[in-house]
Parts: sequence; structure tokens; C-alpha cells
Amino acid sequence: MRPIIEPRAGDAEDDVCSTKKRSLLAVAGSLLGEINIPKLALAWVILALIPGVLLGLVPLIATAWFASVSGRVYAIAGIGSLMLLALFAAIGWYAFRPLFRIAERNFWSLNSLVVQPGYALCREGLRHLAERFLTTGAGETKRAYLRATTAIGAGLLACGIASAIALTAWPHTRWSGGMADLADPLRLIVPALANTISVMAGYLAVASLAWGLADGLMDQPRDLAQFDDAPATARRWRVAHLSDIHVVGERYGFRIESGRAGPRGNERLHQVFARLDAIHAREPLDLLLITGDMTDAGRSAEWAEFLDVVAAYPALAERCYILPGNHDVNIVDRANPARLELPTSPGKRLREMRALSAMAGMQGDRVHVVDWEGKRIGPSLTQALEPHRKTIAAFADAGSLRLSLGLGDIWDRAFPMVLPPTEEEGLGLVLLNSNAETHFSFTNALGLVGEEDMRAMLAVIAQFPKACWIVALHHHPVEYPQPAKAFSERIGTALINGSLFLRKLKPHGHRIVAMHGHRHIDWIGRCGPLKIISAPSPVMEATDSEPTHFYIHTLAAADGGLALLAPQRIDMEPSPADAAGLTS
Repeated sequence: MRPIIEPRAGDAEDDVCSTKKRSLLAVAGSLLGEINIPKLALAWVILALIPGVLLGLVPLIATAWFASVSGRVYAIAGIGSLMLLALFAAIGWYAFRPLFRIAERNFWSLNSLVVQPGYALCREGLRHLAERFLTTGAGETKRAYLRATTAIGAGLLACGIASAIALTAWPHTRWSGGMADLADPLRLIVPALANTISVMAGYLAVASLAWGLADGLMDQPRDLAQFDDAPATARRWRVAHLSDIHVVGERYGFRIESGRAGPRGNERLHQVFARLDAIHAREPLDLLLITGDMTDAGRSAEWAEFLDVVAAYPALAERCYILPGNHDVNIVDRANPARLELPTSPGKRLREMRALSAMAGMQGDRVHVVDWEGKRIGPSLTQALEPHRKTIAAFADAGSLRLSLGLGDIWDRAFPMVLPPTEEEGLGLVLLNSNAETHFSFTNALGLVGEEDMRAMLAVIAQFPKACWIVALHHHPVEYPQPAKAFSERIGTALINGSLFLRKLKPHGHRIVAMHGHRHIDWIGRCGPLKIISAPSPVMEATDSEPTHFYIHTLAAADGGLALLAPQRIDMEPSPADAAGLTS
């Protein structure tokens, strides 16, 4: 006798956070009542208010300190004692450096939180409108022209808005302080905030113009017109590219985004690996690359399921490489995306350490970290993590704030991970962490590649001037040259500094292919000489009864660069039981 409600088929509760079954507005509305207002206010204070106050205090404290020191020097030695003044200045500089570092860190924290997203919002908003209303039936050249024009327009728009904000705050600023201010620091809060608003708004005004012009003049993304040819004797590499497999920890579990619009459990993933193993037995693969979102929420049970699947296929496991996606490290609560995690909470570190542990177990002996001082390839990931194994294990066992201190630096220094080429003209692999800092599941999808990570990546690529490279990250570095279904897809999932990332890669673009996931969309294109490959998800965009697919790409060394040959499409048809709507 069948139950009235088939539990294995799920119900409305499985769709509560699904952007495939419900609109983003409906999801946000249902989650509004679940938001913890006091925790949200505290997080805003920690992430925005405190950095803003500290940044604005710098000129006030610096001038007060200088006035105090110079006055004492004058009283002791008179104006002519320059040597004594220089001595005090040297002492003050070393005492001032910690404050300067705090100010610098807070500046870039606010930059990534407010400034860069502000410009990206203007840019993608104009592009979304242009592509929706102005490019119907337009050719590729016209679409590229409109993208360039809207980037420059966004720069002007953001510059105007930022200038107005700076002018509004300017009357409340104060750039010098005295000892009386230090005796009553509360009187500095208003001018400190005004200083911060003026500095950040002024920076946004200038930077927006620079970014708008740079984005408008750069090579615009285009669909790949044709694949390359390569001589039969050219060195070739076969790369299976998967992404966004969103492993769940329950046998009949549904994914956060897809709900009942996606497959149940992990059966489709088992089918994908079985198919790949059979293909590898006939035509060997060189790499199996999974560009993030191995798990649906970074939970231990999900990592266990994923590692079990990989371990069942040893031939694939020894050539499998993974990197973190936003679902692996940024989802706070799989059951409640409205849950906010305080920046001081160890939860984010725990998810990062789970991901780092999985990467160390799978590829730790094969990939290397970067020697940040020498900007060269450093020790293997396993060697780099060896001194920290006990600390990481102790933190995972207790999950305390005290034990989490210092683990953020370990996580940051693990990227980029590099699989160096085995020969001078071989193929190397760079694995990046493109996840922006977030502590709120509902805003988990934004991306950001750190400036230091980009410099390290370029230093490694320059170390092997004749080699070819795959640069892999989770987020899409550029919005595809096609209309998006919703504006939230453009701004809510974007790599905020994607244009800068592409400009950094351009000088080496002829010998690089960038591979990513995140959007679950099948797209192959280019920006100038750089080819970009987006992997479709083999599990996310179809129910159990519908087919999915993925690709095996063939790369070849040709004419001093990297050729991208026509890919092999692997279609995954549903099993007879799935097609009948039955569980396996």
C-alpha cells in the first residue's frame, strides 16, 4: 500500500530555499521573519561600523600624536635640534606601523564590502537593461559594443553617485586632532565616520572612472567561433571537467537551490563517475577537474559521501583535483539560509578546514603551495600543512573560537594551489579560491580573487614561460554574452573583480584556458586570446527522469600556445527506474 504522500519524492519543505522552484523575491520574503535582527546588527557593527571608525580615526590620531611629539621636542631642544626630532620620528614610525596596518586592512575590507560591489551593481544593472531591451536580434559585434559602452556609462554613473555622497559628508569631516580629542574619544566618532565616508566615496568616484574605462576598452567576451586544430604530433591532454555536483548527506536528500526541480540523493553522481571510469579505461584521461561545490553545504556527511564516491574509482582519484566553491565554505545553514553567522563564529573556519582536509587528502602530495616571499612554487600542500595537522584536528574536535585563531592564515596561504608542469612545455594547473568572505547563506554566492593570489598566480606562470596552463576557479570571471534570466544572477553570483582578473591574465592568454563552474551553464567563449570554459552541472539542472551532460576537453600544445580542440560531450540518460519516477 502506497502512502498518501511519497516521502522519497519530497514535498514543499524541500523547495523552501529553491531558486529553481520559487522566485528569489518569494524566497527572501519567506526568510525575512527568520533573520535574527540583533545578530544582524552586531555583524554590521563588526564588519562595517568598526572598520569605518578605525579608518576615519587615523588622520585624527596621527595629527594629535605628531602635535604632541613635536611640541615636546621643541620644548626640550628648540627648533634647531633636528637630530632629536628625527629620533622621535623613527620611534613614532615603528609604534605607528601597527595602526597603519589596521587602517590598511580595514580599507580593503570596506572596499570589498561596499566599493567594488557598488561599481559592479551599476555596471551589471546597465548591461542587464541593455541586453534585455537593446540587443534583440543584434549581432555579436553590436552586443560587444553595448557591453563596452555600458561599462563606461556605469563608471560615470558610479562616479556621480559617489561624488554626491562625498560632498554630502565633507562638511562633517575633520582631518586634524589634538590631545583634548584623545582625552574624550567619543567626540571623534562622528568626524571619523564622515572621514571614512568621504575617503571611500572619493576613492569610488576615481576608481569607477578608471574601472569603467578599463572595462570598456578591454576585450569583450564572445562565444567561441570555432575550435582549434592541432597537428597529429602535438602533445595533447584530455581533461574531464565537472562542477557543482552538490553532494548531499541523505539518501533521498534534495539540493538547496534545486529542491524538487533537481535529482534526489547522489545516484546521478555515481552514474557520472562510473561512466568516466569506463571512458578512462578506453581512452585515458590526464586530469579530472571539479571546479567547486562538491558539497551542498560543506557538512561532514556530504564530504564523506563525496570522498566515498571518489575512492571507489582509484584510477580517477589519482588524477582528480578539486577547489572550493561557495556551497563548500559559505553556506551557514543548509536548512535555514536566513541564519546569520557572526564574523567571530568559528563555523566558517570549520567549513574551510573540512574543505582543506579533503583537498589535502585527495591531492596534497601532488599540488604545491606558493612561496609568498620568493613568489615561486613552494612545498607540497601536504608538507605545508604538516606543522598544523594537530591544531586543525583539535579545532575540528572542539570547534572553539580560541582554537580557530590563526587557521584563517593557514587557509589563505594554501591558495593558489599549483600542479606544476612535468616538462618545460608541459601543462600546469592553478587552483584558486574565488569565494568572497560572507557569513550569511542568503548572500553566499559572491566571488572575489584576492590581489595577493593573483600576483602569486602570475609569478608561477612566469616561472614556466614555455608551459601551458589551466587556471581553475569556481566563479565566472565574466558575464556571458547572453541575456540572463534574472538580474540577481548577474550581481548576486558575480566575481566582483572579474574584469581585473581577466586583464591580469591577458598577457599570458595565448597559453591559458580558464575553467570554472558556479552558474551551472554550458558556455565556451573567449576574452581576447583567453579562452574560458564554463562547466554545466551534471546533477543540478534536471530531475531524476531527465538527462544531463558534461564535457571532456582536449587541449594541445601548438604554435607556442595552448589549443582548445572540439570537446567530447557525455550525455547522462536517466536510468529506467528514474524515468519511471521510482527510487533506486
